[in-house]
Amino acid sequence: MSAATAVVHSARLVSAADTVPDAWVRFDDGLVTARGLGDGWRDGLPADADVTDASGRWLSAGFVDLHCHGAGGASFDEGPDAIRAALDVHTAHGTTRTVCSLVSAPVDRLAGQLRAIAAAAESDPRVLGAHLEGPFLDDGFRGAHDPTALRTADAAAVDVLLEASAGTLRQVTIAPEHDGALDAIRRFTAAGVAVAVGHTSADYATALAAFDAGASLLTHAFNGMRGIHHREPGPVVAAMHADHVTLEIVNDGVHVHPDVVRLAFRGAPGRVALITDAMSAAGHADGRYDLGALEVVVADGVARLAGTGALAGSTLTQDAALRQAVLACGIPLNEAIGALTSTPAAAVGRAHELGVLEPGFLADAVLLDDGLQVDTVWVAGRRVVG
Repeated sequence: MSAATAVVHSARLVSAADTVPDAWVRFDDGLVTARGLGDGWRDGLPADADVTDASGRWLSAGFVDLHCHGAGGASFDEGPDAIRAALDVHTAHGTTRTVCSLVSAPVDRLAGQLRAIAAAAESDPRVLGAHLEGPFLDDGFRGAHDPTALRTADAAAVDVLLEASAGTLRQVTIAPEHDGALDAIRRFTAAGVAVAVGHTSADYATALAAFDAGASLLTHAFNGMRGIHHREPGPVVAAMHADHVTLEIVNDGVHVHPDVVRLAFRGAPGRVALITDAMSAAGHADGRYDLGALEVVVADGVARLAGTGALAGSTLTQDAALRQAVLACGIPLNEAIGALTSTPAAAVGRAHELGVLEPGFLADAVLLDDGLQVDTVWVAGRRVVG
């Protein structure tokens, strides 16, 4: 446990906007309270402050993961101990706030899982809320979702899920081509939930209609949807066209080719959020796992649905996604950092408190070495790694 006051100095402070050398940032009682250059950090510092000399390493706001199912052999649908165990793995890799994702299941079961995540959010600041990746999906593009759990988004189901989440539902993925979908999009967005288009057979026009109705995210762009065709552009181009939409990318070198990742960053500048879509095998061994009601086989770190071979989430962590973006995809570091911090924070309505290290914001931070490996992590001003 660190002191109520902490300072990180002599850092290269990096954000989507710029890089500031020889910078310092001060945390008090969970918030960023000051920042500056040089030796100004010494002024008025309590004797018991937790002081970190960054020695020129990279200092970023903590990573925000909008779409993650678990890690360390644990899934977010398994209760409080599993939630904590999975978060611990991702925290060690720089993720300070996580939207806990749930796969398709019967509505009453999802309601119970949402209540568990809401309870976890009350005691653990790392829990940003919940993401329902289903059950309102298209069967033809269901990926690693139980086909028997898929259903249309009727008003009764929407109300049950909203009530169970107690205000902690951050996003929901919907295939907009199905009956009731557009009404559900409007109902969720009116309740403050970000709606994502995903696992969908929607064409360009249908995706645009969903975005016009209030949807503002694209679930793991390029995966679980039609691809880009020069006469039938599909939902990815619709998301690029609608300038309020954030595109999620699973940047593990498997889900999306590096050149296509680069295309997304160029097609939607400032609107790409790097996500893990990690399942329970992240930070764990190869082998057989459960993803909801389905069996998954993980080999060489790649998760695939048993029997079909369909990709079933990933074993990715956010620091690895950052290295892949910068080193393999050629994305400038500032853009890549933005895709892990300020962009995902804004996508779920938290741009006022997360994603940058500015006075008044939550004191979530990650210190990275020159190879972009995680050295130290702070959550709400408390050093939790390093």
